[in-house]
Amino acid sequence: MKKYLIAHDIRSAWNVGSFFRTADAAGFDKIFLTGYTATPDHPKVAKTSLNAEDFVAWEKQKQAWRVVKQLKKEGVKIIALEQTPDAQNIFKLKKPISPPTGGFALIVGNEIRGVPKGLLKYADIKTAIPMYGRKESLNVAVAFGVAAYILS
Repeated sequence: MKKYLIAHDIRSAWNVGSFFRTADAAGFDKIFLTGYTATPDHPKVAKTSLNAEDFVAWEKQKQAWRVVKQLKKEGVKIIALEQTPDAQNIFKLKKPISPPTGGFALIVGNEIRGVPKGLLKYADIKTAIPMYGRKESLNVAVAFGVAAYILS
């Protein structure tokens, strides 16, 4: 099963580096860096990733919706990791998440604004990590780590 990450408008290059480390560890096939998300040639990404970008394919695209539409054509299930009123608890998602032929793509969004509504409309599944403390969300790189292993 193919596994993709779509990292859209991520402000912190440190978080992007963490995505590469986690994607490698969890067996992801490719990361799509969309919007203004930094690429591995950024020094902070390189420092945090510890060369994991050498093991996980990546592609820079300006428009995330184009990536999503192409993946959907290929039979990939689109999963948005976002706190929305209709988001399913990630720990209660029915398995398997996707057919073995298409795989899935997980979308994570900006640290402040999250996944934009324009991308959420393409999601086959909206899911969230339940929060039991006072903060509304986890750091985006930490949230990806949790989701990457649950969905795998």
